[in-house]
Amino acid sequence: MTDSRASDSLMSRRRVLGAGAALLGARALPAVAQDTYPSRPIKLVVCYAPGGPVDTAARQLAPLLSAKLNNANVLVENRPGGGGTIGAEAVARSAPDGYTLMFAASPPLTITPHLLKRMPFDSLKDFSPIGLYVDYANVLVVAPDSPFKTLADLIAYAKANPEKVSYGSAGVGGSNHLSGELLARMTGTKMLHIPYKGNAPAMTDVMGGKITMMFDITGTSAGYVQSGRVRALGISSARRNASLPDVPTIIEAGVPGFDVVGWFALLGPAGMPRPMVDQINGAVHAVLADKAFETKLNGQGYDVHPSSPEDLQAVIKRDLDMWGKVIRDAKIEIE
Repeated sequence: MTDSRASDSLMSRRRVLGAGAALLGARALPAVAQDTYPSRPIKLVVCYAPGGPVDTAARQLAPLLSAKLNNANVLVENRPGGGGTIGAEAVARSAPDGYTLMFAASPPLTITPHLLKRMPFDSLKDFSPIGLYVDYANVLVVAPDSPFKTLADLIAYAKANPEKVSYGSAGVGGSNHLSGELLARMTGTKMLHIPYKGNAPAMTDVMGGKITMMFDITGTSAGYVQSGRVRALGISSARRNASLPDVPTIIEAGVPGFDVVGWFALLGPAGMPRPMVDQINGAVHAVLADKAFETKLNGQGYDVHPSSPEDLQAVIKRDLDMWGKVIRDAKIEIE
């Protein structure tokens, strides 16, 4: 009887010690392995004000992403200011736990670093790339009664008449400003840049013939082209755009190597666990696999472009280098 009790007592102690060891082991595991991610709402930071194209795209994605991530709430939070750097810095300084992500547009990560003397983050080191979402092209437009029927017409005139071709933009250092600068450099022409306080007034002056041309994103300019209020001479991407399939690319129109796209992507703070990054990346891929949703995005001027984290990092590096050279060569500074 005594041996039986001793044996039972030993077994009880072993169970307690075993349970304690298991508990200590569980505590030692990283949080991503303990909990089912996500187990609480995810904040999706947009670095621009509500109502713009970046915000609109993020709010389209949020509920669809939620459905692919255990139905956790994905909440859009707008953090505008500083050309997108305020929101991006907030994400870079967040805990790498997967609950603060950035729905990023390309300019703050690839253009702004070359325009500010002091950047609050490093685009290549301070984030965990998750994946591309969509990309979008600019379309080069002129007035409907412009004498330039093709891009070749415009370039020939620009070569013969330095700085007689003017182009508008939403402001110094914007992607449409730099697209015009790149076109001038690649064609050996000199064009006159006219900065505006936004794309809308620049487009108004194109339509009225006050300036020669402008680059504008396809999502907003497609309607103007389709209604005949402007004439499109070329798409900035290497492939034609689904919303304007009859408009040639600028490469097709005679400028080899001209390939300019903007993009939206998801990033988190540096140091996110790879399994978590892969889970979110897979959710984005699943959202974009829906053909009906892809068609909807195409109609808004976007091309779906899911990618790996490594591909996104390479795109950021590529665009940083490209725009850095354009900005340095043109000696562009924020006015």
